[in-house]
Amino acid sequence: MQSLFLGLLAALAWGLHDFTLRRIGARAEALALLVLVMGLGAVLLIPMAWISGGWDSMTPRVLWLCAAAGPAYAMAGYGLYRAFAIGPVRLVAPICGAFPLLSVGFAIARGGELRWLALAGAVAVLAGIGLVARGEEDEATGDRRQAILWSVLACVGFAATFALMQWAAEEGADLPVTLITRLACFATVLALAFALRTPLRPAVALWPPLLLMAALDVGALLAVTAAGGFPHAEFASVTASVFGLVTILLAWRFLGEVMKPVQWLGALTVFAGIATLGLV
Repeated sequence: MQSLFLGLLAALAWGLHDFTLRRIGARAEALALLVLVMGLGAVLLIPMAWISGGWDSMTPRVLWLCAAAGPAYAMAGYGLYRAFAIGPVRLVAPICGAFPLLSVGFAIARGGELRWLALAGAVAVLAGIGLVARGEEDEATGDRRQAILWSVLACVGFAATFALMQWAAEEGADLPVTLITRLACFATVLALAFALRTPLRPAVALWPPLLLMAALDVGALLAVTAAGGFPHAEFASVTASVFGLVTILLAWRFLGEVMKPVQWLGALTVFAGIATLGLV
Protein backbone atom coordinates (compact mmCIF):
# COMPACT_ATOMS: atom_id res chain seq x y z
CA MET A 1 0.00 0.00 0.00
CA GLN A 2 2.85 2.41 0.83
CA SER A 3 4.51 1.82 -2.56
CA LEU A 4 1.24 2.46 -4.38
CA PHE A 5 0.72 5.70 -2.46
CA LEU A 6 4.27 6.90 -3.18
CA GLY A 7 3.83 6.10 -6.87
CA LEU A 8 0.61 8.12 -6.97
CA LEU A 9 2.41 11.03 -5.30
CA ALA A 10 5.13 10.84 -7.96
CA ALA A 11 2.58 10.73 -10.78
CA LEU A 12 0.80 13.78 -9.35
CA ALA A 13 4.09 15.68 -8.92
CA TRP A 14 5.35 14.96 -12.44
CA GLY A 15 1.89 15.70 -13.86
CA LEU A 16 1.86 19.10 -12.12
CA HIS A 17 5.42 19.73 -13.36
CA ASP A 18 4.39 19.19 -16.98
CA PHE A 19 1.17 21.19 -16.54
CA THR A 20 3.18 24.14 -15.17
CA LEU A 21 5.58 23.79 -18.09
CA ARG A 22 2.67 23.94 -20.53
CA ARG A 23 1.50 27.20 -18.94
CA ILE A 24 4.86 29.01 -19.04
CA GLY A 25 6.71 27.19 -21.83
CA ALA A 26 6.06 29.85 -24.47
CA ARG A 27 7.32 32.73 -22.31
CA ALA A 28 11.05 31.96 -22.56
CA GLU A 29 13.47 29.82 -24.56
CA ALA A 30 13.15 26.11 -23.75
CA LEU A 31 16.91 25.85 -23.19
CA ALA A 32 16.88 28.74 -20.70
CA LEU A 33 13.98 27.19 -18.76
CA LEU A 34 15.79 23.86 -18.69
CA VAL A 35 19.01 25.44 -17.37
CA LEU A 36 17.20 26.93 -14.39
CA VAL A 37 15.10 23.86 -13.58
CA MET A 38 18.11 21.55 -13.72
CA GLY A 39 20.22 23.94 -11.66
CA LEU A 40 17.57 24.52 -9.01
CA GLY A 41 16.86 20.79 -8.82
CA ALA A 42 20.55 20.06 -8.30
CA VAL A 43 20.68 22.58 -5.46
CA LEU A 44 17.73 20.84 -3.80
CA LEU A 45 19.30 17.41 -4.30
CA ILE A 46 22.81 18.16 -3.01
CA PRO A 47 22.07 18.08 0.75
CA MET A 48 19.84 15.00 0.43
CA ALA A 49 22.39 13.08 -1.63
CA TRP A 50 25.19 14.06 0.75
CA ILE A 51 23.28 12.91 3.83
CA SER A 52 22.18 9.65 2.20
CA GLY A 53 25.76 8.37 1.93
CA GLY A 54 26.86 5.62 -0.47
CA TRP A 55 29.51 7.76 -2.13
CA ASP A 56 32.11 5.03 -1.74
CA SER A 57 30.18 3.02 -4.34
CA MET A 58 30.68 5.72 -7.00
CA THR A 59 33.46 3.98 -8.92
CA PRO A 60 34.93 5.42 -12.16
CA ARG A 61 32.65 3.10 -14.15
CA VAL A 62 29.55 4.38 -12.34
CA LEU A 63 30.66 7.98 -12.80
CA TRP A 64 31.14 7.43 -16.53
CA LEU A 65 27.63 5.99 -16.82
CA CYS A 66 26.23 9.03 -14.97
CA ALA A 67 28.24 11.34 -17.22
CA ALA A 68 26.72 9.63 -20.27
CA ALA A 69 23.22 9.86 -18.81
CA GLY A 70 23.56 13.63 -18.33
CA PRO A 71 23.54 14.62 -22.04
CA ALA A 72 20.76 12.09 -22.68
CA TYR A 73 18.74 13.75 -19.91
CA ALA A 74 19.47 17.14 -21.47
CA MET A 75 18.17 15.90 -24.83
CA ALA A 76 15.05 14.51 -23.16
CA GLY A 77 14.38 17.68 -21.20
CA TYR A 78 14.89 19.95 -24.20
CA GLY A 79 12.56 17.83 -26.33
CA LEU A 80 9.96 17.82 -23.54
CA TYR A 81 10.13 21.59 -23.04
CA ARG A 82 9.92 22.34 -26.77
CA ALA A 83 7.03 19.91 -27.23
CA PHE A 84 4.98 21.31 -24.34
CA ALA A 85 5.63 24.88 -25.51
CA ILE A 86 3.92 23.94 -28.79
CA GLY A 87 1.27 21.55 -27.42
CA PRO A 88 -1.40 20.42 -27.23
CA VAL A 89 -0.97 18.31 -24.10
CA ARG A 90 -3.32 15.60 -25.42
CA LEU A 91 -0.84 14.95 -28.26
CA VAL A 92 2.47 15.55 -26.49
CA ALA A 93 1.96 13.76 -23.15
CA PRO A 94 1.28 10.23 -24.48
CA ILE A 95 4.32 10.31 -26.78
CA CYS A 96 6.70 11.73 -24.15
CA GLY A 97 5.38 9.24 -21.60
CA ALA A 98 5.91 6.23 -23.86
CA PHE A 99 9.58 5.85 -22.89
CA PRO A 100 8.97 2.56 -20.96
CA LEU A 101 8.38 1.00 -24.39
CA LEU A 102 11.97 1.79 -25.38
CA SER A 103 13.21 0.92 -21.90
CA VAL A 104 11.94 -2.62 -22.38
CA GLY A 105 13.74 -2.71 -25.73
CA PHE A 106 17.00 -1.62 -24.10
CA ALA A 107 16.58 -4.29 -21.43
CA ILE A 108 16.09 -6.97 -24.11
CA ALA A 109 19.20 -5.67 -25.94
CA ARG A 110 21.17 -6.25 -22.70
CA GLY A 111 20.07 -9.88 -22.64
CA GLY A 112 16.63 -9.63 -21.08
CA GLU A 113 13.81 -11.98 -22.03
CA LEU A 114 10.98 -10.87 -24.34
CA ARG A 115 7.69 -11.68 -22.60
CA TRP A 116 4.17 -11.70 -23.96
CA LEU A 117 3.11 -9.14 -21.36
CA ALA A 118 5.75 -6.73 -22.66
CA LEU A 119 4.60 -7.31 -26.23
CA ALA A 120 0.98 -6.64 -25.28
CA GLY A 121 1.98 -3.43 -23.50
CA ALA A 122 4.03 -2.28 -26.50
CA VAL A 123 1.13 -2.87 -28.90
CA ALA A 124 -1.21 -0.94 -26.58
CA VAL A 125 1.18 2.03 -26.39
CA LEU A 126 1.63 2.24 -30.16
CA ALA A 127 -2.09 1.79 -30.84
CA GLY A 128 -3.02 4.44 -28.29
CA ILE A 129 -0.57 6.99 -29.74
CA GLY A 130 -2.03 6.26 -33.16
CA LEU A 131 -5.54 7.01 -31.90
CA VAL A 132 -4.47 10.29 -30.28
CA ALA A 133 -2.63 11.40 -33.43
CA ARG A 134 -5.58 10.40 -35.60
CA GLY A 135 -7.76 12.83 -33.68
CA GLU A 136 -5.37 15.60 -34.74
CA GLU A 137 -5.56 14.85 -38.48
CA ASP A 138 -8.27 17.36 -39.27
CA GLU A 139 -6.22 20.16 -37.69
CA ALA A 140 -2.72 18.97 -38.57
CA THR A 141 -0.23 21.82 -38.99
CA GLY A 142 3.51 22.28 -39.12
CA ASP A 143 3.40 23.08 -35.40
CA ARG A 144 1.68 19.77 -34.65
CA ARG A 145 4.32 17.88 -36.63
CA GLN A 146 7.07 19.72 -34.75
CA ALA A 147 5.39 18.85 -31.44
CA ILE A 148 5.40 15.18 -32.43
CA LEU A 149 9.08 15.27 -33.42
CA TRP A 150 10.13 16.98 -30.17
CA SER A 151 8.00 14.52 -28.19
CA VAL A 152 9.71 11.57 -29.89
CA LEU A 153 13.10 13.12 -29.07
CA ALA A 154 12.04 13.43 -25.41
CA CYS A 155 10.81 9.85 -25.37
CA VAL A 156 14.10 8.48 -26.72
CA GLY A 157 16.11 10.70 -24.37
CA PHE A 158 14.21 9.61 -21.27
CA ALA A 159 14.53 5.94 -22.21
CA ALA A 160 18.31 6.30 -22.70
CA THR A 161 18.66 8.31 -19.48
CA PHE A 162 16.84 5.83 -17.27
CA ALA A 163 18.61 2.86 -18.90
CA LEU A 164 22.01 4.41 -18.14
CA MET A 165 20.97 5.48 -14.62
CA GLN A 166 19.61 2.03 -13.79
CA TRP A 167 22.81 0.50 -15.10
CA ALA A 168 24.80 2.86 -12.85
CA ALA A 169 22.51 2.18 -9.87
CA GLU A 170 23.29 -1.54 -10.12
CA GLU A 171 26.66 -0.66 -8.58
CA GLY A 172 26.23 2.85 -7.15
CA ALA A 173 23.85 4.39 -4.59
CA ASP A 174 20.58 5.84 -5.93
CA LEU A 175 20.77 9.45 -4.76
CA PRO A 176 24.46 10.01 -5.64
CA VAL A 177 23.77 8.53 -9.10
CA THR A 178 20.78 10.85 -9.51
CA LEU A 179 22.73 13.91 -8.38
CA ILE A 180 25.77 13.27 -10.61
CA THR A 181 23.47 12.66 -13.60
CA ARG A 182 21.60 15.89 -12.93
CA LEU A 183 24.84 17.86 -12.55
CA ALA A 184 26.07 16.42 -15.87
CA CYS A 185 22.77 17.43 -17.47
CA PHE A 186 23.03 20.93 -15.98
CA ALA A 187 26.59 21.32 -17.27
CA THR A 188 25.46 20.21 -20.74
CA VAL A 189 22.52 22.60 -21.05
CA LEU A 190 24.48 25.49 -19.50
CA ALA A 191 27.32 24.99 -22.01
CA LEU A 192 24.80 24.87 -24.87
CA ALA A 193 23.08 28.00 -23.62
CA PHE A 194 26.37 29.91 -23.60
CA ALA A 195 27.45 28.49 -26.97
CA LEU A 196 24.12 29.46 -28.58
CA ARG A 197 23.96 32.75 -26.66
CA THR A 198 20.55 31.87 -25.31
CA PRO A 199 19.18 34.73 -23.16
CA LEU A 200 18.57 33.55 -19.60
CA ARG A 201 17.01 36.76 -18.28
CA PRO A 202 13.42 35.99 -19.45
CA ALA A 203 13.63 32.60 -17.71
CA VAL A 204 15.07 34.12 -14.51
CA ALA A 205 11.97 36.32 -14.31
CA LEU A 206 9.91 33.11 -14.12
CA TRP A 207 11.86 31.73 -11.15
CA PRO A 208 8.83 31.02 -8.87
CA PRO A 209 7.18 28.48 -11.22
CA LEU A 210 10.59 27.12 -12.21
CA LEU A 211 11.48 26.55 -8.56
CA LEU A 212 8.14 24.78 -8.15
CA MET A 213 8.90 22.60 -11.18
CA ALA A 214 12.34 21.72 -9.80
CA ALA A 215 10.84 20.82 -6.40
CA LEU A 216 8.10 18.70 -8.02
CA ASP A 217 10.66 16.85 -10.16
CA VAL A 218 12.95 16.13 -7.20
CA GLY A 219 9.98 15.20 -4.97
CA ALA A 220 8.66 12.70 -7.50
CA LEU A 221 12.09 11.15 -7.88
CA LEU A 222 12.48 10.82 -4.12
CA ALA A 223 9.01 9.27 -3.78
CA VAL A 224 9.84 6.53 -6.28
CA THR A 225 13.25 6.01 -4.64
CA ALA A 226 11.72 5.82 -1.14
CA ALA A 227 9.36 3.09 -2.32
CA GLY A 228 12.35 0.78 -2.55
CA GLY A 229 12.18 0.34 1.22
CA PHE A 230 8.62 -1.03 1.16
CA PRO A 231 7.08 -4.29 -0.11
CA HIS A 232 6.13 -4.37 -3.82
CA ALA A 233 8.30 -1.39 -4.74
CA GLU A 234 7.46 -2.02 -8.39
CA PHE A 235 3.96 -0.65 -7.78
CA ALA A 236 5.47 2.83 -7.34
CA SER A 237 7.13 2.73 -10.76
CA VAL A 238 3.97 1.47 -12.43
CA THR A 239 1.68 4.13 -10.96
CA ALA A 240 4.25 6.92 -11.41
CA SER A 241 4.58 6.10 -15.12
CA VAL A 242 1.05 7.38 -15.83
CA PHE A 243 1.95 10.97 -14.88
CA GLY A 244 1.08 12.08 -18.42
CA LEU A 245 -2.56 11.28 -17.80
CA VAL A 246 -2.52 13.72 -14.86
CA THR A 247 -1.15 16.42 -17.21
CA ILE A 248 -3.86 15.72 -19.79
CA LEU A 249 -6.62 15.94 -17.18
CA LEU A 250 -5.25 19.22 -15.79
CA ALA A 251 -4.95 20.75 -19.28
CA TRP A 252 -8.49 19.62 -20.13
CA ARG A 253 -9.90 21.06 -16.90
CA PHE A 254 -7.91 24.29 -16.49
CA LEU A 255 -6.57 25.19 -19.95
CA GLY A 256 -9.68 24.29 -21.90
CA GLU A 257 -7.89 21.86 -24.23
CA VAL A 258 -10.62 19.85 -25.91
CA MET A 259 -10.36 16.05 -26.01
CA LYS A 260 -12.26 14.08 -28.64
CA PRO A 261 -13.70 10.69 -27.61
CA VAL A 262 -11.17 8.85 -29.79
CA GLN A 263 -8.35 10.75 -28.08
CA TRP A 264 -9.63 9.87 -24.60
CA LEU A 265 -9.63 6.25 -25.72
CA GLY A 266 -6.14 6.60 -27.17
CA ALA A 267 -4.69 8.28 -24.06
CA LEU A 268 -6.18 5.67 -21.73
CA THR A 269 -4.86 2.91 -24.00
CA VAL A 270 -1.34 4.42 -23.98
CA PHE A 271 -1.15 4.66 -20.21
CA ALA A 272 -2.71 1.23 -19.72
CA GLY A 273 0.06 -0.11 -21.96
CA ILE A 274 2.70 1.81 -20.00
CA ALA A 275 1.35 0.35 -16.75
CA THR A 276 1.53 -3.12 -18.32
CA LEU A 277 5.16 -2.56 -19.32
CA GLY A 278 5.89 -1.52 -15.75
CA LEU A 279 4.72 -4.91 -14.54
CA VAL A 280 7.14 -6.82 -16.77
